[in-house]
Amino acid sequence: MRRTFKLLAAAAIIAATAACSSMEKMAKMAENVKVTCEPEVLEVVNGSIDAIVKVTYPQGYFNPKAILEVTPVIVYQGGEAAMKPFVYQGTKVKDNYKVVSSDGQTVTERVHFDYVEGMEKCYLELRGVARAKSKSITLPSKKVADGANTTYMLVKRAGVVSFKPDNYQDVISSTAEGQIKYLVNSAEVRSSELKGQSVKDFQAALDKINADSRTTITGTEIVAYASPEGPVNKNNELSDKRSSSASKAWKEITKKHAAGNPDVKSIGEDWEGFQKLVRESNLEDKELILRVLSMYSDPAVRENEIRNMSQVFTALKGEVLPELRRARLIANVGYQNYTSDELLKLLEDNADVLDEEALLRTATLVKDDAQKEAIYNRAVSKFGSDRARFNLAALYLGQEKVSKASELLAKLDANDPDVLNAKGVIALRQDELDAAETYFRRSANEDAKANLGIVELLTGRYDEAVKTLADAKGCCHNPALAYILTDQLGKAAQTIHCSCPKCIYLKAIIAARQGDADGVRKNLAETSAELREHALTDIEFAGYDL
Repeated sequence: MRRTFKLLAAAAIIAATAACSSMEKMAKMAENVKVTCEPEVLEVVNGSIDAIVKVTYPQGYFNPKAILEVTPVIVYQGGEAAMKPFVYQGTKVKDNYKVVSSDGQTVTERVHFDYVEGMEKCYLELRGVARAKSKSITLPSKKVADGANTTYMLVKRAGVVSFKPDNYQDVISSTAEGQIKYLVNSAEVRSSELKGQSVKDFQAALDKINADSRTTITGTEIVAYASPEGPVNKNNELSDKRSSSASKAWKEITKKHAAGNPDVKSIGEDWEGFQKLVRESNLEDKELILRVLSMYSDPAVRENEIRNMSQVFTALKGEVLPELRRARLIANVGYQNYTSDELLKLLEDNADVLDEEALLRTATLVKDDAQKEAIYNRAVSKFGSDRARFNLAALYLGQEKVSKASELLAKLDANDPDVLNAKGVIALRQDELDAAETYFRRSANEDAKANLGIVELLTGRYDEAVKTLADAKGCCHNPALAYILTDQLGKAAQTIHCSCPKCIYLKAIIAARQGDADGVRKNLAETSAELREHALTDIEFAGYDL
């Protein structure tokens, strides 16, 4: 019995010794294990570091009775992050781990880490522990890759929300009109027309325009017509004659009322005026007449159809057709609205005279945000202006007052493209990227296009971002960044046309990727102190003496 116990003990010692020696062999052969990583330099995308690691164990390396735990670890300034180990087993182990043959084998694994600040200067290594029986041994660590590239984080991600424009007119256009009426089939200007109220009113309007320093006659016109009755050729000829007679009368009418030389036109049959007068009339059958006009485009057919309605035509001859035998006398007028200086003065002295458009324009003239806010609030309270509400929301977004902006946007048309874009920007700032993208795609305005490109950059869809941002308006930074991230360095350099610190930093990255050490130093010297500090840990500049 004692002899049996000694034999069993000896066998256990021999087995343990054999297990230990086999694991030591794995440790000694660790340098023969080949490791590759895709990408070779780790990259942060959408807040994560993802890579594919391939480990090739050579023939004779993996002991059939061993279990190997491999832990991927990112070591960075300030700490390290470890994944759950990958566990492999030899061919003679009775367990449920991935089997690795002693004949040699390549295993492929995906590694994933959440990015934390400091990982821009890091490296990925594999740490192994081999076990057999109750014995274990720590294997030499295998460095896999350096990193991590955080260039995509340079995206300008605040989002673009443009103010809604005002409709303020610097010059308000209007017209002053008079007219000369003619008898049927006549182009003679009667003296009673020259002394009539319409001509007198036109002359008075000319005098008023010329007396007002804010108004200017920008052009004058004579437009002659014929009523749509009878042969078209005859009516066109009659219209031409009326334009000539009215042109002669113009000299007499404006002799003491400065108006300049008019542009003279002959229209021919006035079907447009006919339709307008019929629509505004109290004729019993006006809907029937309008229906005929909509059904037929040929003037002769129109007239024939209307003449066939004898009672209707009789009414037209009395009420409508005489009004169309005419020549219009037109003065085009430009009224100089309040200038920028006048608007600012009125804001201080007499803001009550400013209408909605004037208030919206004045808001663009002041620099102080508090003043802008007060102006928009005035437009909201006095005119119920939704544009002012939106612009107030845009102002709040610029001040990072997101909750105030959200309250205002909730009161506006939910399908307004500008409102959709603004809601997308709020979602973007709250890292709700899926919601932001939905808003931007629904909006589809110019701002939303630029903002959609931001989402695509943040989520690693760099090729899509290039297409989205190619024609986007606004800052050149994000389009240039998209070109850098797709290795289109020439286009990136051509895209940068401003000298903000971030764009200069992008120029330094372009230079680094092109191997231009002088360009790296020059551009980093011209960017901000904060970005120069960032460059010290930026893997884009690895190998450069900063």
